[in-house]
Amino acid sequence: MSNGPLTGLRVVEFQGIGPGPHVAMLLADLGAEVVRIERPGHQPMNAVVERARNRAGVDLKSEEGQAFVKKALANADVLIEGFRPGVMERLGLGPDEVLGLNPRLVYARMTGWGQDGPLAQAAGHDLNYIAITGALDSIGAKGELPIPPQNLVGDFGGGSMYCAFGILAALYERQTSGKGQVVDAAIVDGVTSLMSFFYGQPHSALRTTERGAGLLGGAAHFYRCYTCADGKEVSVGAIEPQFYAELLARADAPKELAQGQLDPSNWDDYTEKLAALFRTKTQAEWTALLEGTDACFAPVVPLDEAKDHPHMKARGAFVDYGGRSHTAPAPRFDRTPGVIRDSAEDGEEVVARWAQGG
Repeated sequence: MSNGPLTGLRVVEFQGIGPGPHVAMLLADLGAEVVRIERPGHQPMNAVVERARNRAGVDLKSEEGQAFVKKALANADVLIEGFRPGVMERLGLGPDEVLGLNPRLVYARMTGWGQDGPLAQAAGHDLNYIAITGALDSIGAKGELPIPPQNLVGDFGGGSMYCAFGILAALYERQTSGKGQVVDAAIVDGVTSLMSFFYGQPHSALRTTERGAGLLGGAAHFYRCYTCADGKEVSVGAIEPQFYAELLARADAPKELAQGQLDPSNWDDYTEKLAALFRTKTQAEWTALLEGTDACFAPVVPLDEAKDHPHMKARGAFVDYGGRSHTAPAPRFDRTPGVIRDSAEDGEEVVARWAQGG
């Protein structure tokens, strides 16, 4: 059981991939009861992201399936769907029909292109969505093709996080109006919002989104990664002068690096000097020397080893549950913490309880 801050919230999630399931996981971790509508016979693809669900196999084109889903939605607070625009309408489950059944429902639509616009009906994936926002163009090495940032920027950064934010905002507004509404969560919109800092900053050689350039784009010698003697890697992010000075002092860097830190004309030369310096020690040696100081340093840790980093262990960022490692619920709450829960094929029983007021 959960006593998380969203305990009592009733969510109906329609099976999908990418950001939609992540939205449902975020809500479920914080206590929401999530009934997941799946194709009959579906088996979970991701035990971490699809945790804490009350699963129900439903044929959405059958009369029985339609009746079940409408009963669920009539008693739910939130609907999450990630189909192409028009699919839910063709199933008879569009906003007009569903909000007619339950005017208090928050109807969250998670897509890449959005519900309208010339690309709304086109297929696409994370990489395509971030390509038209200006985000992808800035990611990668100078003179080389953009590098896909996994699917963190689009699906999860601009997608699921904004969808969850939109759901909670609509629930807050419902307290005053008593009405639900449609949340059009488009990845292209979310990523554009993520880029607000870069749209708003004055552009210069220091602050630019040109690929492989600028202070944050990989060109600055004090904000990048380096290879160590053992082939492992470290990151440095010593932007502020006092932190940069501490990095140079603790690393015993060449004295000339102390001058002209923020002059981009120095960066290539200074990068070569720091690269040579970092190749003189192993990652473990640099970590012992620099981690935990104001040098703004961290080792580059592979995903499978992240749970063993001392800080991540101390924070409990990963939880052993059900025979595997799970990411811990986030963010954290002091009175009503989130918890990891099992999924179960009990969606029908949960919906029946909802219909009875339980």
